[in-house]
Amino acid sequence: MRSDEVKLGPGRAPHRSLFYAMGYSKDDLSKPLIGVVNAQNEIIPGHVHLNDIAQAVKHGILANGGTPIEFPAIGICDGIAMGHSGMKYPLASRELIADSIEAVTNGHKFDALVLIPNCDKIVPGMLMAAARLNIPAIVVSGGPMLAGKFQGNDVSLSTVFEGAGKFANNQMSASELEELEQSACPGCGSCSGMFTANTMNCLTEALGMGLPGNGTIPAAYQGARLNLAKQAGKQIMYLVNNNICTRDILTQAAFENAITVDMAIGGSSNTVLHLPAIAHEAGIELPLELFNKISARTPYLTKLSPAPKAFHIQDLNEAGGIYAVMTELNKKQLLNLTAKTVTGYTIGELLPNYEIRRPDVIKTIDKPHSLTGGIAILSGNLAPDCAVVKESAVAPEMLIHKGPAKVYDSEEEAIEAILGNKIVKGDVVVIRYEGPKGGPGMREMLNPTSVLAGMGLDKDVALITDGRFSGATRGACIGHVSPEAREGGPIGLIKNGDTISINIPERKLEVLLSEAELSLRKQNWLKPPAKVKTGYLARYASLVTSANTGAVMKTPDND
Repeated sequence: MRSDEVKLGPGRAPHRSLFYAMGYSKDDLSKPLIGVVNAQNEIIPGHVHLNDIAQAVKHGILANGGTPIEFPAIGICDGIAMGHSGMKYPLASRELIADSIEAVTNGHKFDALVLIPNCDKIVPGMLMAAARLNIPAIVVSGGPMLAGKFQGNDVSLSTVFEGAGKFANNQMSASELEELEQSACPGCGSCSGMFTANTMNCLTEALGMGLPGNGTIPAAYQGARLNLAKQAGKQIMYLVNNNICTRDILTQAAFENAITVDMAIGGSSNTVLHLPAIAHEAGIELPLELFNKISARTPYLTKLSPAPKAFHIQDLNEAGGIYAVMTELNKKQLLNLTAKTVTGYTIGELLPNYEIRRPDVIKTIDKPHSLTGGIAILSGNLAPDCAVVKESAVAPEMLIHKGPAKVYDSEEEAIEAILGNKIVKGDVVVIRYEGPKGGPGMREMLNPTSVLAGMGLDKDVALITDGRFSGATRGACIGHVSPEAREGGPIGLIKNGDTISINIPERKLEVLLSEAELSLRKQNWLKPPAKVKTGYLARYASLVTSANTGAVMKTPDND
């Protein structure tokens, strides 16, 4: 066992004395030491209850021959960080989470890990750490929030952001907005739509790193959730005893399965950042062309919020969950059935146990919402490397659009223009210098997109950015434009009034300028001063790579 390095032999007497100081017994030290990484805190609704999950995990470990040792991980609530300078930190925190787990795990030679995240960057950060460490590991999340109720309709956090836009446009009263904000998030859990957190928790199942139900059993279903956590504690001991490590599970086949499921469920566009970053840690390259290739053959089966008139994660759970979706996908041989999972069984061995229980929520493979998947990768002279859009959340009339650019060099400038009624039907709002380096931190743009939606402009106005969008975003919102403006990408060369052409079905994003004009503008372009010059964000900006590579950190040249 790895932990023998800190436990065995006369030379480790000082180490054992420190364990004894904490109350561990000789019997405890004779067993595998299992790190339980608990991201509980009191600032994220999806994490406030994770101590209960951790306790259940530890019971499962203890009952099956291991010694659980809990340590923390940080987390930032994207919703609370949204719309101000705090949003520069969540994506950057993904690297801190992975690095800190690596440091604690290797520093104490844990034999295995149970990872307990729930929200946006914490899930991929923990998966990145697991892939990097390549020891037995399993993920068990805290579960999704239930949808709220407002005026007889299911609502979620994204509804409140849009409500702010309606209020600004005099379509909602102050008392109605207050009632909505008090109703939309009824309790703990990751926000109730197919936003980034729930997408990543669902894809953890498809990757084979989480037990069935990990992504969909609501946090409020305490009995089922705690039972899942106990089972995760039990299962980590199976992985240890059989020496099944993370990279045995996180294979090329696993990532292709995850992308396929992502397309079928209309997942967050942020998965195009996170899946390549996790794969990078596992030594696997996921070119963005693979997303389009898989999207072209994968039907869109579940219309979940933020799509209009959509269901929520609790409905997907009732419908049979992610494995029911995979069972349907398998009817057209769209999955690799040999991929291993933390259950000890392959995907193919598990699928016969699942079926669709609500065909209104999960459509059949023969009658899908769409013949192609929910995410599209665009390219063109405005985005030579890539741009990403959640196609499933775009109104049909905006799939092809051409209009004049309204250019802003920060999210704050764009919000001021939107609230000042300076955006009109047909416009293409361009928000730049918000990429991984330029932001720094690649802020999510849920605030401007929700205000546009609340003002009724989401079917008439497009938004393009080298930043990114929340999984809760809907509309013709195209992010991850690479190269970013800070690196001299074409998005930094656009001027007000330039005509931008969007053709999502053909995967094209272009500015209608000649190559000669773009070249002339590039010659005259001046790199602006860095927005942040000290602290972690300054270091992050110096090391982070482009969005088209998953915004991973540069690997030092050790030659």
